[in-house]
Amino acid sequence: MDRFVRNFIMMSIVYLALAAFFGVVMLANPSYLYLKFIHSHLNMLGWVSMMIYGVGYHILPRFAGKRLKSVKMGEVQFYLANIGLVGMLLFYALQINSPEVVLYKGLSVAFGLMEVASIFLFFYNMLATLFSKDE
Repeated sequence: MDRFVRNFIMMSIVYLALAAFFGVVMLANPSYLYLKFIHSHLNMLGWVSMMIYGVGYHILPRFAGKRLKSVKMGEVQFYLANIGLVGMLLFYALQINSPEVVLYKGLSVAFGLMEVASIFLFFYNMLATLFSKDE
């Protein structure tokens, strides 16, 4: 298993634990329900998406009998996806607590766009792999 694939799966499990923590915090004290954006994004972009990326990179090329188009692109996607997610959630939380600071919203959106860019890298890498002529 490639190192970046293992890293996707490992971070998926970390995000699951964080999402569960935020879920329990909100359940225990409803005044923290403003964290639901963070909780849901840790679940969907953290736990679910990272697991799909890791398993997808490992399994789909093998099922198709192809080589992955670009391991380097997968590694770049790993860093973009994680930095994008953490940055988006961090600056979203800061924006909620200090709505007067306009910079926080801009940074949250910028990191969100980084997350979108990582999704497109996965999309391209998988399609280029599955539709390649080699092997």
